[in-house]
Amino acid sequence: MTVREILRMGDPRLLRVAQKVEQFDTPELHALIADLFETMHAANGAGLAAPQIGVDLQVVIFGFGKNQRYPDAPPVPETVLINPVLTPLGDEMEEGAEGCLSVPGLRGSVPRYTRLRYEGFDQFGKAIRVDAEGFHARVVQHEVDHLFGILYPMRIRDFSRFGFTEVMYPDLDPGADD
Repeated sequence: MTVREILRMGDPRLLRVAQKVEQFDTPELHALIADLFETMHAANGAGLAAPQIGVDLQVVIFGFGKNQRYPDAPPVPETVLINPVLTPLGDEMEEGAEGCLSVPGLRGSVPRYTRLRYEGFDQFGKAIRVDAEGFHARVVQHEVDHLFGILYPMRIRDFSRFGFTEVMYPDLDPGADD
């Protein structure tokens, strides 16, 4: 396992549409997933997408018990999701604060579906189908956006609710967003 460099907003590799995974349960895929988890944990992230470490594949990981970057968030199960498909379960959307390891030191209010179904595969090729809501649904949408070249600032509707973490959320450790 290796902690990999996380690409930052402005790197053109973050704007590409990632390729679907064609082969499951390979040593290379297992190594990628181990590196993603190691990198996410080292950065105190809630999730991480393969494009954020420069790998052009539709692979995301997410999940945590407690996360200092989102101290009020409920636990989200650690998950590997490959070639995901998201289906909103209703039209209800909610604004919520988001940060990103590729956009360090900043946070913004982003609209997301409150309930959705995500489908895809784990690293062994086993099908996944989960209905999620609240913060769990938000995290999944955020990470899957990375697979299609979308960073959360692109979804912000009101830029008066976008700014530096240390200014907007003075109770949070500003170093936790780097």
